[in-house]
Amino acid sequence: MIRRKSVLAAVIAAVLLAVATGGTALGSSETTSRAASAAATTPGCGKTPTLRSGTHTIQSGGQTRSFILRIPDNYNNTNPYRLIFGFHWLGGTANDVDSGGSSGFTWSYYGLRQLANNTAIFVAPQGLNNGWANSGGQDLTFVDDMIRLIEADLCVDTTQRFAGGFSYGGGMSYALACARATVFRAVAVYAGAQLSGCSGGTQPIAYIGLHGLRDNVLNISQGRSLRDTFVRNNGCTPQNPPEPAQGSLTHVVTAYSGCRSGYPVVWAAFDGGHTPGPVDGSTADDGARTWTKAVVWNFFNQFQSTNDTTPPTSPGTPAVSDVTATSATLTWTASTDQGGSGLAGYNVYREQGATDPQLGQSITNSITLTGLTADTEYQVYVRARDGAGNLSGNSATVAFTTSSTGGDTTPPTAPGGLAASGTTASGTNLSWAASTDNVGVTGYDVLRAPGATGGTFAQVGTSATTSYSDTGLTPSTTYRYQVRARDAAGNLSPVSGTVQVTTRGTTTETCSATPTVQTQWGTGYVIQPLTITNTSTLTTTNWTVTFTLPAGHTLTGSWNATVTTSGQTVTAKNVSYNGTLAPGATTSFGFQVSRPNGDTALPSGYTCTGA
Repeated sequence: MIRRKSVLAAVIAAVLLAVATGGTALGSSETTSRAASAAATTPGCGKTPTLRSGTHTIQSGGQTRSFILRIPDNYNNTNPYRLIFGFHWLGGTANDVDSGGSSGFTWSYYGLRQLANNTAIFVAPQGLNNGWANSGGQDLTFVDDMIRLIEADLCVDTTQRFAGGFSYGGGMSYALACARATVFRAVAVYAGAQLSGCSGGTQPIAYIGLHGLRDNVLNISQGRSLRDTFVRNNGCTPQNPPEPAQGSLTHVVTAYSGCRSGYPVVWAAFDGGHTPGPVDGSTADDGARTWTKAVVWNFFNQFQSTNDTTPPTSPGTPAVSDVTATSATLTWTASTDQGGSGLAGYNVYREQGATDPQLGQSITNSITLTGLTADTEYQVYVRARDGAGNLSGNSATVAFTTSSTGGDTTPPTAPGGLAASGTTASGTNLSWAASTDNVGVTGYDVLRAPGATGGTFAQVGTSATTSYSDTGLTPSTTYRYQVRARDAAGNLSPVSGTVQVTTRGTTTETCSATPTVQTQWGTGYVIQPLTITNTSTLTTTNWTVTFTLPAGHTLTGSWNATVTTSGQTVTAKNVSYNGTLAPGATTSFGFQVSRPNGDTALPSGYTCTGA
């Protein structure tokens, strides 16, 4: 994923909350009715477009502003498209949102571009000073001006405008929800706060908020406050929605009940920090693997310009598997949808009296429910939903009982002998001696802290074995690791001892290759030893030697290296037992060559590189 520049919430609040925001809402005469309806099209429908995908500039409020536009590959000027804005964070750029950073297309526009699959037009605006202070409402005006420009040239469904952003971009999305509730159909606020103002803030709009429990940049309480604005505006039943336990590395998605038709509010809380791309079971920030993109896309996708009132068919009876004290997996026969808006996913409910709480959502016909209570019976059923928000009938109800902890309160012993090996510029391999437990060890948590001292150990992964490979590390950086065991009852062992590693630099270490002719005859010769010396100040874990054979010479054998040839160029790489060389250390390999009788030439151009 893209690297983000963090900013302290207190600093942002002090500087930005005093900003006055204003501006006239674009299209303020639009109806506030948000029931599914026929598409309301723009002047660009039917026109041959002049806008193309890429970066564009526009004059707005006396300033030159820029944005990146992404038009569907198969753009049809008679088809009204969704228009989705993606706002960057403080210090981020429009290109970060458009490109998806290191996660690439899978995280472009917070993952929505991939899921839209050429059914939407995307816009990534560039903020002034890489932020969204919205001074005097200038960023709201910028959005108005972009919409006018785009819709004059492209075919847009004006009932299908959406916006979302992370951190400062979340604050800007919230400002649009406040000031442009009749312009935008819905907004998604990832780890946001009131940073770009809230002019108006009294009209309903569909709203989804996503926030980490352990966000140390913008506290989750700030995200809850934004959410509650639209819980009130949308007429939803107030509640304190469930949130995952700290240390669980899971998420909980709650759809508020009682909201006005067409104005849902959803709250997604997760056990993590300041990120838009959390991954369950990990502290990773990964746009390719995060659950947030599917949750947000499903939220947006429920709003369709269609008169579809036909619900999907009911799902098949769920089958239950892998029941533990805190989780269970459900699988069911998929539903079908003939109403025109398409199957959007499934909701899973617990049968529990007058109001059945939703336990989770899935875009496939299976789900693993987490955060369940031990030794408890659950009766659950599934309902399918389509793109227009129609819900199917209930599936048959299935019952299961989570396993008991059995009164087990004895934790496993601490893992022993924690060691690191094979450290590269971006990863390291950890191994340890197994823990023991009075019932049984079910796995291990791997903890990591930055630096040689200080810092906080945080869980970076889990393992069912006594080894783990940690990847995505920063070159030339020191880390410390600990491991702890856990049992089926959730008891955690004391942590192991600490092992410290320093990742390698990105520069290639140097080494030398010195050949020695062992013997030669009229039609051949043997080079042995060809000595490799690590001439750098770092330990080398692998090396590569290249050299050139004279014309007409052919390699006939080699040892202590993996050798390949391309024409007259020979490449020799270390084997498993002689790749690691401390500074100044040596190793060797050898090879044999045949040559034309009487030719006394020898190989030349020896080079050696290590890593």
